[in-house]
Amino acid sequence: MKNRMVRVAEILKRELSMAVLREVPTGGALITVNSVDVSPDLRNAIVFVGVLGNAAEQRQALERLESSRRVLQADVAKRVVLKFTPHLHFKLDASIERGSRVLDILEELGVEGEESAG
Repeated sequence: MKNRMVRVAEILKRELSMAVLREVPTGGALITVNSVDVSPDLRNAIVFVGVLGNAAEQRQALERLESSRRVLQADVAKRVVLKFTPHLHFKLDASIERGSRVLDILEELGVEGEESAG
C-alpha cells in the first residue's frame, strides 16, 4: 500500500507542476513543486513548494497558490484518475534555502582553512 501512495504522490507532483505553470500567475517569483505528501486515505495532500524570491514574494506566491487551489484541484482531477481528488494544502519548502546556507558555510570554512594552511 505504501508503494501506491508514493506513486500517487509522484503523479500529483508532476501534474501539479504543470498546472501551476499553466494556471498560477508568477508575479515575478519562480514557483516549483518540490514534493507532495499524501495522506493514507488519499483525501489530503500537502504540496511543498519552493519560491525563489524575497519573503514578500514568497508570501504572495503562497497566497496566489491558495487562491488558485480549486482550479488546480480541478485540473488535477481531469488528468489523474482517482476515487477522490486530494484536498491540496500548500506549504513553503525551505530546504533549498537551508541547503544553500549549508553550502555557504562550507565554502567559508574551506576558504578559511586554505588561508590558514598557506
